[in-house]
Amino acid sequence: MTEHAPILRSIRGAAKRRESADTAKRQATDDLRRYCKDAQDAGVSVTRIASEAGLSRQGVYDLLAERP
Repeated sequence: MTEHAPILRSIRGAAKRRESADTAKRQATDDLRRYCKDAQDAGVSVTRIASEAGLSRQGVYDLLAERP
């Protein structure tokens, strides 16, 4: 085992955690987009959706405009 093995193992672990976090963020964004669309279709105002989601109204519009 080389003297660099522990730090290289730490780098690999951090890279795996980052990949998992990126995947989780993409999934959460997809879910949020779907729920925002459902709320909008149900007649909930964009202002209310934004408030509940912690986004600006423009952020909601941008999210809804994106294609998954």
